[in-house]
Amino acid sequence: MRSARDREGETELKASLEVLRGLRVCPRSMVEVAGTTICLAAREDGRSKVLVVHGEDRGFEGTRTEPGGRLLCPLTRGNAAALRALLPWLRPVPLGLKTSVGFGDRLGLATPGHARAIRQFAGGEGRIGAVFAQQSVRENARTGRTPQEVLDDATWGVFEEGWREPWGADADHLKTPVDVDAFAAAGYTFFTIDPGAHVDDEAGGLSPAALEAKVSALPWGVLEDTVGDLQRRYLAAPVDLEGSSLTIEAAQLWRAAVKYGRAVAHTVAMYRHIVFRLGERPFDLEVSVDETSSPTTVAEHVYIAGELRRLGVRWVSLAPRFVGRFEKGVDYIGDLGGLSAEFARHAAVSRVFGPYKLSLHSGSDKFSVYPIAARLTDGSAIGLAGSLVHVKTAGTSYLEALRATACVDPELFREILALARERYEIDRATYHVSADLARVPGGDALTDGELPLLLEQFDARQVLHVTFGSVLDRFGQRLRETLERNEEIYAAVLEAHFRRHLAPLMD
Repeated sequence: MRSARDREGETELKASLEVLRGLRVCPRSMVEVAGTTICLAAREDGRSKVLVVHGEDRGFEGTRTEPGGRLLCPLTRGNAAALRALLPWLRPVPLGLKTSVGFGDRLGLATPGHARAIRQFAGGEGRIGAVFAQQSVRENARTGRTPQEVLDDATWGVFEEGWREPWGADADHLKTPVDVDAFAAAGYTFFTIDPGAHVDDEAGGLSPAALEAKVSALPWGVLEDTVGDLQRRYLAAPVDLEGSSLTIEAAQLWRAAVKYGRAVAHTVAMYRHIVFRLGERPFDLEVSVDETSSPTTVAEHVYIAGELRRLGVRWVSLAPRFVGRFEKGVDYIGDLGGLSAEFARHAAVSRVFGPYKLSLHSGSDKFSVYPIAARLTDGSAIGLAGSLVHVKTAGTSYLEALRATACVDPELFREILALARERYEIDRATYHVSADLARVPGGDALTDGELPLLLEQFDARQVLHVTFGSVLDRFGQRLRETLERNEEIYAAVLEAHFRRHLAPLMD
């Protein structure tokens, strides 16, 4: 509850802003700190915001409206850092084993909508934690943003919405030690290692002779291991997975080692580099092996978890490659019964060898999967509140930006759609998608009222999803300006969309 002094400061600032033409206070952002009142205010043109400081400078840089008057500050990197230094709840923190959702934001404008969506599901034991700053190295390259810019954009959104619960910042899909450094310097608290380039997807089809040769060629020194020791660990006795016995045969072990041994070695090297860079700073670690052509078997999961644990890696979530297809922007494709059976066994591994969370990558829009994941990762049996699951989303917030654009600027949306149809066959190369371009109509074939409905169509969602880089190269500034002028509409569509994601995780 705000103190009388807080309320007096807010009233004074609101009154003072009434004489500043063109500014509208973002009410949830207003805060009083030792006699200084701070808030965000939006300009009437809807194209920019300013930080308004009423009182001492507190390290902020801006322009005084008059001597001793309000300080109007642009939303710069330096002012974001000053705000985080002043308000501890604006600094990202590790979330640990808390049920969590990552909200990727390719435009830097989505955090207010994300915060509104998760507000009713957050706070307290067994509730959902938010990762508001989340971007991969690949996405940053395509959007032209830096890790610091992603974190700063999330900071301003968190401040605007008056968010006071802990939140995280995810350096996603890190492939090399160099990738780590800029995220570490910016203050990220969650690091996702992607050793996919070191996974041998051919292991499952190798002959015994070829398999033996590849086992011998593994980097045993880096793995701090020998073939004999590996055999003794996994072949001597069955693995007890919460009452279910898993016997690993020699051939399964060799295939697991060949498929994932180099990935384990790379993960260990990346983990140690992160520890070196962060020093005493705590952080969350995720290991992601989801971007491979073949599913991760339960025996392979046991191998990965067992070896990481033996080598001293501490992680809070792991993303296997599950059976079926987790494609971008659409629901799960495959047999839900088969997924449920396999998911239950993977969840048992995560509790026995951890506990740690199972992470769903390409996790947006998988509405049929969320109830299964929440139920099967229940942590109550091992004394933990909530589900041991992390859902990672990214492009779905961009799709909702296009939905909002279709509602308020149909002609811009038609131009974006035309470019997406033109670029799809090229831009899809780095994604696992199956959209058929022939099933995506051109904008001229649709009325203005029909355009937003394209965001409900399987093929159109994927075509629009994977072409975001090309679209932002050509239309990025226009798209951002449109969303800034219509920020409440964008926040509303995001809030409605993500509540559908979050509610099943609480059931």
